[in-house]
Amino acid sequence: MTIDLAFLAVILAMAATTYVTRIGGYLILRNWTLSPRTRTVLETAPGCVLITVIAPDFANGHPADLAALALTILIARKLPLLPTILLAVATAGVLRHVMG
Repeated sequence: MTIDLAFLAVILAMAATTYVTRIGGYLILRNWTLSPRTRTVLETAPGCVLITVIAPDFANGHPADLAALALTILIARKLPLLPTILLAVATAGVLRHVMG
């Protein structure tokens, strides 16, 4: 298995950027008291980013993906983000295997 150095550099740059934005946000906001509305916005943002990343894959019209999307929407209404992601991935995998 050969590792492309450009590919590795992009992954490392993305990891560094993610880390810097997370730690930077913590350092900037650590002494502030956030309003409930601001806290809600900050807690919702990761889910919004996740949707923008995965939503284009559901536009392919494949029945398994559309069914997984529908089930994920139902799951997301009842569960927090991490269990929703885990169940969505599992649901998509099972439906793609079963439905072809």
